[in-house]
Amino acid sequence: MDRRLATERCEACRPGAPRVPTAELPGLLAAVPGWERIDRDGSDRLRRTYRFPDFASALAFTGQVGTLAEAEDHHPTILLRWGQVTITWWTHVIGGLHRNDFIMAAKCDAIYREMAPAGDASPAG
Repeated sequence: MDRRLATERCEACRPGAPRVPTAELPGLLAAVPGWERIDRDGSDRLRRTYRFPDFASALAFTGQVGTLAEAEDHHPTILLRWGQVTITWWTHVIGGLHRNDFIMAAKCDAIYREMAPAGDASPAG
């Protein structure tokens, strides 16, 4: 796994900013294993579900992702359930995927690795 994305900062994204070129998608997806590229309403998105032993742990993770989103000024869709958090990233203003989405996916994985019990740092697929 390439963890360099997690050290990058998001850049301000304005209408008309370029989406990730199709040719670059395989390399970026390989850098965030476990994230799936999905299509919602004609818009490419990244999605991943993380598993936790209880609701409190899932809620704590959600809070940390929220703090990160505010710091980077890039916000996901978050679905919180007992023992699970599903994160979906895409750049609303361009209606698709920007490098920022891959940066934030990598940062979410880093948060999860820090929170996971010893020996269990693999989120659900």
